[in-house]
Amino acid sequence: MAEPGFIHIEDLHKQYVNGQGHVLHILRGVNLDVRRAETVSIMGASGVGKSTLLHLIGALDQPDRGSIVVDGTALGTMDQEAGARFRNETIGFVFQFHHLLMDFTALENVMMPMWIRAGRAKPLEAQAMALLEEVGVAERATHRPAALSGGEQQRLAIARALANGPQILLADEPTGNLDEETGQRVYELLLRLNRERGLTMLLVTHNPRLAAGMARQFVLEHGTLQPVVATAADA
Repeated sequence: MAEPGFIHIEDLHKQYVNGQGHVLHILRGVNLDVRRAETVSIMGASGVGKSTLLHLIGALDQPDRGSIVVDGTALGTMDQEAGARFRNETIGFVFQFHHLLMDFTALENVMMPMWIRAGRAKPLEAQAMALLEEVGVAERATHRPAALSGGEQQRLAIARALANGPQILLADEPTGNLDEETGQRVYELLLRLNRERGLTMLLVTHNPRLAAGMARQFVLEHGTLQPVVATAADA
């Protein structure tokens, strides 16, 4: 039997009750192994559970059945405090909608996760500036998000996701609100961060071209993950 991956997901189930009281079975036995520093894309129609799956991997929600083990630690064994610490220290989230703090500057947005982890008294400004430099928006450090372009906001969101040195980056449609050229630059930035930082990356996208750039591709349908098998025409 193969050794479990850095991220090991087994028989994952999740359901919700909608406003009419109907039970919606979103995930119906998802299985996935992801190696450390691997890149994986997940495609699928709207509403099939792609974001739900990322939320479960990121310990933002709990499955109804099944298990998620990250680097040997079962997420289901964590209490609320341990789950929060896991998210803050191990996971970086990048969403389609940036969820930036509009009343804070770009620099302060990046520093916020650091403050949560280490306290405001720590000298974190230089570290945050280095991250803004890494993603190419250091010159916008004193600007609030509303003054930034869409691409700059997403780069800022990526810098914030990197604030505490995560091992895993969960990217949910990170280019969905961007024009093609800007989206491509953001996508190339994510790939560079994977190479340079060794980040394990799971990318949810509707864009087949972006999905194909990941080491492995999957489609989520009927509640399970199906691998995309490359054909001779794809080569």
